Amino acid sequence: MKAWRLEKLGGRLTLKDVPVPEVRSGSVLVKVENVSLVSYLKAYTEGKLPVYNPPKEEFTLGSNAIGRIASVGRDVWHLKAGQRVVISSQITARDNVAEPATILLGLTRAGDAAIPIQEDYPNGTLAEYVLVPVDIVTPLDGLDQYDADQIASVSRFVVPYGGLIKGRLTAGETIVINGATGLYGTAAVMVALAMGAGKVVAAGRNEQTLEAVAKFGGHRVVTVKLTGDVHADAKALRIASGGGADIAFDQVGSAKDPNSTLSALFSLRKGGRLVLMGSMLVDLPVPYTILIMNSWEIIGNFMYPQRAFAKMLDLVRSGLLNISPIQPKPFPLEKLNEAMEASSAAGNFDNVIVNVAKA
Repeated sequence: MKAWRLEKLGGRLTLKDVPVPEVRSGSVLVKVENVSLVSYLKAYTEGKLPVYNPPKEEFTLGSNAIGRIASVGRDVWHLKAGQRVVISSQITARDNVAEPATILLGLTRAGDAAIPIQEDYPNGTLAEYVLVPVDIVTPLDGLDQYDADQIASVSRFVVPYGGLIKGRLTAGETIVINGATGLYGTAAVMVALAMGAGKVVAAGRNEQTLEAVAKFGGHRVVTVKLTGDVHADAKALRIASGGGADIAFDQVGSAKDPNSTLSALFSLRKGGRLVLMGSMLVDLPVPYTILIMNSWEIIGNFMYPQRAFAKMLDLVRSGLLNISPIQPKPFPLEKLNEAMEASSAAGNFDNVIVNVAKA
């Protein structure tokens, strides 16, 4: 089969012929249809993201994907050959321990405790077939109205969905979404609406993009263009939210200052929650006394629980989550380099994918 193999971070990236993996106990072999690219994949392959911990040996790139099951191993009792599925990138150890280790398929591991997982599943989805543990495969039954390119966008929605359920977003609540102009921030707006948020305050610095988000969201979405002035922006957010938000969701990518996150925190009403899911490059200076006096809660969250994909897909099946605004931007398998360039510059309603089945 064809597979994109990376020698090491900053090393050679080559489309090679490699053996099709053999299915084993607890695993599923999936014939890949397409792979959604993360925006930072080009920088990752070039070795510009040293915080990542890839497999020690040459490996196949690729994380979230859509495909059809080719075969299943022993101890797989529900999934069947031929089923269309979505593959999550997050593999968490099944061991019944307090802190199970985690890796992101085809990308990185979270600490040395996750090395054995990465050694068992070193290869990602940018290949004609991928072998993955059954835990990260979710059926796409009942979604036949979406072709593979359209349904690929669900991988983007599940990330903010994980944060919103961790933050206990309740129907009718008002939520501030910081970083609403980014790929995941826009997805967070869409998911919050699907979960029943009474009002969504979309905050960001790109006024034109904010307008596009508001146009999609309708009357429940209001926008605030951030200026970088913490207190002025917090005041604007509080006014937009009707006196204070119940929950603030931070999805800012690679922020070099904490200003917008602090503004989101200060926009909360008493007892409010701030969920952190972005990638800020500096520390967050928390006002200790103000935090206590307002009974604010700060919640850090990484990715999503195992059942999140299935629950989020229920929102799509019901029509509550409308994924149609996300436009697929497909590339053939051999054009991965061009696809990575496009992904790094993609707009917030674009989903750059690599079509593998058509290779």
